Formats: sequence, C-alpha cells, structure tokens
Amino acid sequence: MVDTKDLKSLPFGSASSSLAEGTIFMKNKFHFAFDKNDKAQKFKKFILKNHKQYDPKKADTIIIAGGDGFMLNNLKKYYMYEKPFYGINCGTFGFLLNKLNFKNFIKNVKKAKKITINPLTIISINKKKIKKEIIAINEISLLRQSKQAASLEVKIGGKKIVKKLIGDGILISTPAGSTAYNLSVHGPILSLNSEKLAITPISPFRPRRWKGRIVSNKSIVEIKNLDYTKRPISAVADNIEFLNIRELSVKANKNIKIILLYDKNRSLFNKIKSEQLKIKK
Repeated sequence: MVDTKDLKSLPFGSASSSLAEGTIFMKNKFHFAFDKNDKAQKFKKFILKNHKQYDPKKADTIIIAGGDGFMLNNLKKYYMYEKPFYGINCGTFGFLLNKLNFKNFIKNVKKAKKITINPLTIISINKKKIKKEIIAINEISLLRQSKQAASLEVKIGGKKIVKKLIGDGILISTPAGSTAYNLSVHGPILSLNSEKLAITPISPFRPRRWKGRIVSNKSIVEIKNLDYTKRPISAVADNIEFLNIRELSVKANKNIKIILLYDKNRSLFNKIKSEQLKIKK
C-alpha cells in the first residue's frame, strides 16, 4: 500500500485554486520559453529583437509561447521559482493560454489578471515497488496497458468506495483540468472555487452505473491495481507517463502555488464558466 503519511506530511491546503485576482507590478524582466512550431518561432524572432532574455530566477514573469502541452511542461519546470506565468497560444486550443498579440504584448502582460492554482501531488508504486512522486496540474489518469480491462480498487480517505472497477481506467481531475480529458470522458466541470476533485471512470464495464464521484480536495484518493501482473496499468500525470503501476495516492497540494496571468476577458474562471454553459445547452 502507498504510505499516505507521505501525503499527509506535505502541507496541503483546503483549496485547489485561489480566485483572488489582481495585477502584478512588473519591470519587463521576462524569461521566455518558445515551442518549436512555426508560430512560436515567429513570435520568438519578433520579441527577442526588443526584449532581453532573463534567467528564470531573475525574471519577474515567465512567458510561455506554445500550446497547452508545452505550457504544462513549463509550469512544472519553473513553478519552484514562484514567478507568474503568462501563456501565449501558439498551438491549437490554448485553454491555459492567451491570444497571440504581437502589437500589444507588453500592454497585455502588464494589465493581466492573476489567478493561483494548486496542482495534485501523486505518489505511485510500480510492480517492482519503486516509489515515484510527481505533480499534475490538470489530472492524473490510470489507463490499461494491454488489451485486457483494468481491475481497480478505489478508496477515499481510507474508505473503500469501489471494490472492483473493471474498465479502461479512472481519472482524477482538478477544477483547472475538469474541462480537459475529464470532460471528454463525461466527467463533471468543477468551478475553480469549488474546493473539489472529480473522480471519473473511463469506459466502465463494472459497476455499470457508477458515474464517479466529486470529493473534497482535502481527501486522499487511493487507487490499487487488483491484478498488476496480468492486467497492467499506466499512470499519466497531464502528459507524463509511468508504466506498470501497482498502487497510487493523490491529493491536492496547496503548498505549491502556480500563478497564471490572463487577459481581461480570457481568465480561466471565465473559460470554465463558458464550458459549463455549453454543457447546459
């Protein structure tokens, strides 16, 4: 069993996001990260003509130009510097990002509103009993690795809520990630101030009528692979995969504060509300 003391020893808070918004005083000391696609490289060529590239430790803002996956990678790479992130959409959907604007880039960054989100901390043990710890900003998903369905036990706060979930897997989502993979597998959209996590089954065969559960983000969620030798599963934390998972524990971690900057009408709060309205139609 995953030692939940490892999770409890971390200074978790009661919320998975903070809605306190406001502007941040900036000195135009930016650290830039650019994806390799054409749009991001065009922006790179334009912006570095006029702005110095600062070390992330010395910058007051970290600018990420790319898609949502590139944004997630860089949030995990730089969050320990406790600097605000301003994402620029040079990819496809850009849910975590702002619209690319060459002309008003500095103006938009200076007027941007902030929102603080907190990721999940995951402690996993594979079939060789090797323990790993990682964070996930959107979600952690457990998926079958073979043609055979996964067989999983689900506990919340030490209480067994599903003795045997048979299906393609299960997903645990933050409010920030509830409109991503979680929504595509018919999970609920969570408001940023809900202080909840969504637990959503992926193509469940048994129990057929189990739709998942919304739980407090104070809860420790434990998933156990009941047949890890015959029915292997992988764990995917946003876009980082670990194979052959035996068991895993998850909890929201308010000790990690990630500040995202958004243009006035493109805040994460507004985007989630927009997705909720689309579902109701």
